[in-house]
Amino acid sequence: MKIIVTGSLGNISRPLTKELVHRGHSVTVVSSSTERQSEIEALGAEAAIGTMENVDFLTETFRGADVVYAMEALNAGSFFDHNLDFIEANTQIGSNYKEAFERSGVKNIVHLSSIGAHMSSGNGILTFHNNVENILNELPEEVSIKFMRPVGFYYNMFGFIQTIKTQGAIIQNYGGDQKEPWVSPLDIADVIVEEIEKPFNGREVRYIASEEISPNEIAAVLGEAVGNPDLKWLQIPDEQLLNGMVNAGMNPKTAAGFVEMNAARGSGLLYEDYYQHQPVLGKVKLKDFAKEFAAAYHQ
Repeated sequence: MKIIVTGSLGNISRPLTKELVHRGHSVTVVSSSTERQSEIEALGAEAAIGTMENVDFLTETFRGADVVYAMEALNAGSFFDHNLDFIEANTQIGSNYKEAFERSGVKNIVHLSSIGAHMSSGNGILTFHNNVENILNELPEEVSIKFMRPVGFYYNMFGFIQTIKTQGAIIQNYGGDQKEPWVSPLDIADVIVEEIEKPFNGREVRYIASEEISPNEIAAVLGEAVGNPDLKWLQIPDEQLLNGMVNAGMNPKTAAGFVEMNAARGSGLLYEDYYQHQPVLGKVKLKDFAKEFAAAYHQ
């Protein structure tokens, strides 16, 4: 099949591209970076260099594809950009995709959404996933869409490194012994490959998770990995976390979105739909990721 992969060679798109090429598919990877072109071609894929903001580029890239894997992505510094509305910018990418799908005639889409996409409010920065799912659901019925809803990514835990080093603890506005799901990008890539190769039929939703584990258990696993067996996960008030993020330079609106998202994790609100459609867990566990975390911690 002719498959378009967005997301350049990120944490999901790289292993996804490698596996699709290995399985004999014709893969084109969309990237905004000309520096990625040779790397993409070295994997056996074609490179399409352009941006998610350019609908004409997306339309031409998608034309003739059997399946498009679409994800919204902003650059790493976007959380600290005070001139950027994070939710609005990602929602606009979703609108661009919709227009490009209509103009190119794509009929089969795998869309990377998220936990919390079932919520129109109360989910913080994840609101844009609800927005984009609604936008894509406006496409004609003959367009089949598989909405992938992964849970929190293990690699987001790299954000814990600074407070572990400076304050000797993981510090968030939720915590305790209540388990919550986490996921590895490798398990996400495996599920997407599976869904690309299965028949498409209307609109479907699939949650993706690797392990269900509590904040206190996370602290124990990561603490052991970095040589701090007494590491604790400390819960602080929403306002204190928000002030810390804003003082670190984060866009205040984006920071407020993070705080609200975490509060929904702690209350369990974020996971209500997940537990009604609980997936089979993937193969990559936190103890596997902890090796990467320790390497980054000691770097």
